[in-house]
Amino acid sequence: MTNGKRGRAVVAVLVVVAPLLLLTGFLWAGQRSVIYLPSAVVPPPAAEVIPGAQDVHLTAEDGLVLGGWFVPPPGRGREAAVLVANGNAGNRESRVPLARALAAEGFAVLLFDYRGYGGNEGSPSEPGLAADARAAADHLAERGFAADRTIYFGESLGAAVATGLAVERPPAALFLRSPFSSLADLGERHYPFLPVRLLLWDRYPVAEQVAGVDVPTTVVLGDADRVVPPEQSREVAAASPNLVEEVVLPGADHNDAELVHGPEVIEAFVRLADRAL
Repeated sequence: MTNGKRGRAVVAVLVVVAPLLLLTGFLWAGQRSVIYLPSAVVPPPAAEVIPGAQDVHLTAEDGLVLGGWFVPPPGRGREAAVLVANGNAGNRESRVPLARALAAEGFAVLLFDYRGYGGNEGSPSEPGLAADARAAADHLAERGFAADRTIYFGESLGAAVATGLAVERPPAALFLRSPFSSLADLGERHYPFLPVRLLLWDRYPVAEQVAGVDVPTTVVLGDADRVVPPEQSREVAAASPNLVEEVVLPGADHNDAELVHGPEVIEAFVRLADRAL
């Protein structure tokens, strides 16, 4: 190969490789801004949104104070609580329809925002969200809802947070909506051209962890989910040693209302609660 041809070959390689290296470096440095999409908007007072709801403050083990809402059932309750672990976007106000529906079934419901969400200080990370979930469980325990009277409801990324909490503090039951098998698996699906497993700081090994959680578990998924592949949610369901149900909503995408708080989701949750409690 002549020097001219060799030079042109090097340039061609650089044209292809350099942008990929730049993109890899950008995603490595800014990966948490891709994973976590918080709304910094401070939610309004709880009672303005849900009659009877109360504003609460949770204190994480590192001293960070988190905002939340405690939603009691409107009548005689089931003497059981739901700890809702949110997905990666929005804030607790986005979960109002879910809280209303669960409270109407007799459950006390705790909505809270992770660090960096809903006006809270701090920046989200896997260890940080784990600490926030522990603070939520501590708050419910202070209200008389020990782990064995609490059901963890995790949606998407929150399914990973709820599963991690369940490993440490087994609940009465575990309800996982649109869980991914691991963050690395999900990242490889969306960024197949990048060495995702080498880049990730946060791992969230949901399928691996759920295999060690022997509590009644339900997994709900939409078979048209374009964010979390349905096969990953099915992998989580298959890994559970105490699976009650795998509920599939035909045609449902990740953020469709029917999959977020629709009647089939609420009915599946009630069935799980009846089984566990």
